[in-house]
Amino acid sequence: MPRLSGIDIPNEKRIDISLTYIYGIGEKIAHDILKIAQVDPTIRTKNLTGEELKNIQTAIETMPTEGELRKIIRNNIETLKRIQAYRGVRHSMGLPVRGQRTRTNARTRKGKRKTIGAISKEAATSAPAKTAQAKTTTAKK
Repeated sequence: MPRLSGIDIPNEKRIDISLTYIYGIGEKIAHDILKIAQVDPTIRTKNLTGEELKNIQTAIETMPTEGELRKIIRNNIETLKRIQAYRGVRHSMGLPVRGQRTRTNARTRKGKRKTIGAISKEAATSAPAKTAQAKTTTAKK
């Protein structure tokens, strides 16, 4: 398995698809990288020569990928939070940032449902006993 930008890319796939395993590289950027490196996109990764791999690596190093890109994105989000922009507030509250509705969907961002207002049978039967107990302790004082 060749290793580019600290990521092992698959041997059996075409090189244009293999490059998309690197964070920050999609199909279009992969084709641009291969054009810069002058490598045929239909070649399987296992059939690449050392020189072609070196050319691809130098082309990848010109753009932010993996840890560097994650750091840039994290800093951008922190800036939005610090200046109290709407998007930053939504990030800090854990709600959808790009205008999606939250009344029914947004479970990925909001997390598991928290039921409000409905009481289980156990809580309903123990609640009157607790309130009665609390009243008697306050009456004794």
